Amino acid sequence: MSSQTYRSSRCSVEQQLSFEDVVMTGLANDGGLFLPSAIPKLPSDFLESWKDLSFNELAFEILRLYIDPKEIPDLDLINLIAKSYSKFRSSEITPIRKIDDNLYLLELFHGPTYAFKDVALQFVGNLFEYFLTRRNANKADSDREIITVVGATSGDTGSAAIYGLRGKKDVSVFILYPTGRISPIQEQQMTTVEDANVHTLSVNGTFDDCQDIVKAIFSDKEFNDKYHVGAVNSINWARILAQQTYYFYSYFQLQKELTAKDSKDSKVRFVVPSGNFGDILAGYYAYKMGLPVDKLIIATNENDILDRFMKSGEYSKQQETGVKATHSPAMDILISSNFERLLWYLIRDNVTHDDSKAGETLNDWMKQLKENGKFTAPKEVLTAAKLIFDSERVDDEQTIKTIKEVYTSHPENYIVDPHTSVGVATSYRFIAKDEPSENIQYISLSTAHPAKFSEVVNKALDSFDNYSFEKDVLPDELKALSEKPKRIKLIDEASVEKVKQAIRDELKF
Repeated sequence: MSSQTYRSSRCSVEQQLSFEDVVMTGLANDGGLFLPSAIPKLPSDFLESWKDLSFNELAFEILRLYIDPKEIPDLDLINLIAKSYSKFRSSEITPIRKIDDNLYLLELFHGPTYAFKDVALQFVGNLFEYFLTRRNANKADSDREIITVVGATSGDTGSAAIYGLRGKKDVSVFILYPTGRISPIQEQQMTTVEDANVHTLSVNGTFDDCQDIVKAIFSDKEFNDKYHVGAVNSINWARILAQQTYYFYSYFQLQKELTAKDSKDSKVRFVVPSGNFGDILAGYYAYKMGLPVDKLIIATNENDILDRFMKSGEYSKQQETGVKATHSPAMDILISSNFERLLWYLIRDNVTHDDSKAGETLNDWMKQLKENGKFTAPKEVLTAAKLIFDSERVDDEQTIKTIKEVYTSHPENYIVDPHTSVGVATSYRFIAKDEPSENIQYISLSTAHPAKFSEVVNKALDSFDNYSFEKDVLPDELKALSEKPKRIKLIDEASVEKVKQAIRDELKF
C-alpha cells in the first residue's frame, strides 16, 4: 500500500502533492519535474512471488506502490490497466526476442501506434479521463473541468498521445512537432485522426524549439488558469511510472529463458536508446526499488549530451552546431528533460544529503544551463552515476550498418528501426568487451516498429534481393494511412504567442 506524495525537483520547500495533482498538472509551476517523496521498496519475496505474473498483474503491483488506494481503489486500478493494454497486438504486451548470443530485444512496439510510448500513454489517457469523470460528476456543463493537453514530439510521443486521448470527454490535445523533421508515417499517424478534440501544430523549428514553447506555456499562469494545461511528454510522472513495468516483466521473461538453458546466474544489463531520458529513468526507478540490474546503458545518437556528460561530468548544449538531424529523429535533442530527475537524486544522495538543499542546488544548475548553455557536476555526482549507468554514442553510419547486421545474422531476417539499431550497436560494443566468465545478458529496448522509418530502413536493406518494404515491413494498418486526409495547422515560426493563439482559436473561449 502507498501513502506516496510528490514534490518538485527544483523546490527547496517540502511539498505534499497527490498523484492526481502531478498527473493532471504535468510540470511544476517552478519549472521543475515531479518526484515521489520516496522510492518504494519491493516486497522481500518479489523475485519469487512476481515471476509468473502477467504484464497487467505486474503493472498493478508496481503502480500500487506509488498510488495511494484512496486516490484509485484496487478495482478501479485493475480496470484502468486492463483498458490501457486491451488494444496491444501481443498478449504479452512487451515480449522479448533473442537476436544474438547474450542479446535480447524488448519489443515495445505492439501498441496502437507501433511505438514504446503507447505503453505509458494509453494509461495516461485513461488516467486523465478517470480523474476528470470523477471531478465532473454531477456538475452542469458550464461548470465542468477541462484539461488542455499540450505536448511536443520528435515523432512517436505525438501519435501515442493522440491515440491515448482521442475522443476523451473534457480533454483537448494539441501536439507540436518540427516541420519536416519527423517521418512521413509518424506525421500521417498524428494528422489523420478525425476526432474533434485532436489538433496537430506543425512548427517551423526544431524539437527543442517545440519543447521550449510547451515549457513556456506551462509557465504562463494566466493561460494555465484559463485552459488548465496538462502534459503528456515524458515530463509527466505517470509516463515514467507506467514504463517501469516492462523492466520487471522483461527481467522475469529473461530469467525463464536462462533457466531453460541453465544460465540463470547471469547479470542483466538494459540498453536504452535515449533522447529525453524518460525511458531509461524508468529503469533507474526499477533498479532503486530493488530489481537486480547490473547496468543501465545509455545509447545516444550524434546528439550526445548524455554520453558527453557520462564521460566528462559537463552537461552542455552543442552551442555551435545545434540539433543535428539524424537517422534516429526521436533522439534528436539538445537537452534531455528527464535527466534533472536523476540529477536530483544524485545531488541529494552524494552532495547535500538533504531534500530541500537538493532542490536549491538543482535549480542553480538549471539556471546555469539556461544562461550559459552548460554546467559541470562535481566529481562525486559523476562517480555515483557511473555506478549504475554507462553510455555509448552511435553515428548514422553505424546505425545503417547495424540494421544490415541484424538482418543478415538473424535466421528470420529480423528488421529493426534506427532507434533500436542505436541500442543494438551499443550492445554489441559492450558484448565485445565482456569476458565470457562474466556471464552477462543484455536486454536492448526496441522502441519502434521499423515501418515508421521507411527511408532509413530502405537505405540499409534495399541492396538485398529478397527484401521488400511493402512485404516485409509495412503493416496493412499503417499502409492505409496514406489514403486518409490530413488535418494540420502550420505555425510559420517557433513562437510561443503564435502557438497560444492557435490554441485559443481552436478552443474558442
